[in-house]
Amino acid sequence: MKIQRRQFLRTTGISLALPWLEAFAVPGANANGPARRMICICAPLGLHPDYFFPEKTGRDYELSPHLEIVKEFRDQFTVISGLEHAGMSSSFGHQASASFLTGVPGAGRPGFRNAISLDQFAASHIGAQTRFPSLALTGEGSGGLSWTRTGALIPSDDSPSRVFSRLFLDGTSAQKQEQMRHLDDGRSILDDVREQADSLSKSLGQDDRGKLDEYLTSIRELEKQMVSDRDWAGKPKPKVEVPPPQDIPNPADLIGRTRLLFDLTHLALKTDSTRLITIMLAGSTAAPPIQGVSLGHHDLSHHGKDPGKLAQLKIVEIEAMKTVRDLLTKLRQSKEDDSNLLDRTSVFLGSNLGDASSHSTKNLPVFLAGGGFKHGQHLHFDPQNPPPLCNLYVSMLQRLGIETDHFGTSNGTLPGLAMA
Repeated sequence: MKIQRRQFLRTTGISLALPWLEAFAVPGANANGPARRMICICAPLGLHPDYFFPEKTGRDYELSPHLEIVKEFRDQFTVISGLEHAGMSSSFGHQASASFLTGVPGAGRPGFRNAISLDQFAASHIGAQTRFPSLALTGEGSGGLSWTRTGALIPSDDSPSRVFSRLFLDGTSAQKQEQMRHLDDGRSILDDVREQADSLSKSLGQDDRGKLDEYLTSIRELEKQMVSDRDWAGKPKPKVEVPPPQDIPNPADLIGRTRLLFDLTHLALKTDSTRLITIMLAGSTAAPPIQGVSLGHHDLSHHGKDPGKLAQLKIVEIEAMKTVRDLLTKLRQSKEDDSNLLDRTSVFLGSNLGDASSHSTKNLPVFLAGGGFKHGQHLHFDPQNPPPLCNLYVSMLQRLGIETDHFGTSNGTLPGLAMA
């Protein structure tokens, strides 16, 4: 018999949780198969189309300059052109990063309200299987890609040393006890509001009840995570035989910062600390410490077709693609049963900008590696009438073992992309 996850008492924003029972487990989410994982990476200043997209389509395309860097993985990635999120505007091209993993139209416009991001939707189904349901990282000082069901931004962490500590370093006995006290205090608050809950719900109109239900949904998800956190708090963290990373204070060191985040990503997946990771790459106005580059990445991305800027932009983006290559290499070298992490991890690299110089949000760069798809092709769609980018997200969710046929603005799965 199916048992509901919660029996709730409604109150001013807190709900009362039952203890976790096996009957609450989400059916169909990797219960009987190998662990599936997903990494979503956004390059907020785009990837220059002429350097990224191949000229030919299909399986016999010639590698572009950027794809040449990852040529050893040709049969393990798909490059996709023509896609976009509908309802975006070049006037708010940079702000469109808010919708990168949600697909909600109108990012940047007054009154814009976001919705749940791809990773958090997946986490609501499979996140309970790991210590950390998801991990949000950024090379920037602020911002991120992960959003709650109610459209609130989930803070991303830009400190590799702090993330490493969270993932792999056990606290002292006193620190663990303090953590337990905080969790218990949170649960006791739920008991304190028990008597108020029913009366509040009954006194609200239909519209307010809808708003309260929506808010309580997010609270219930936090509450579920609190129960899981208490369980994990009593278990030792995995040990890794690598020194803790040293944070790079220079915000212009785009490549160095990216490498640290990618190294952490590999370790987090290898230890099964999480299976869902988002990464916002850095984009700086200062010149990065790369030989042959004298201008900031932002300035170069807004090149206005200046040959000198385009030449430097190519250097920066090729160095970035090298970090992607190295991440794919580490994932492929990490064996798991009779497979490896790359075959079981969908690595999605894209951007909110199709052309940063014009702030275009059309023909977005899309690179998908690993994950158990049939790769080795350039999928091209008509930029004037493309399927929604969210169709790709539905395909990725299904590959995670999540039974859904809709996400965001999708109208199906992505044509031409099949599971292996």
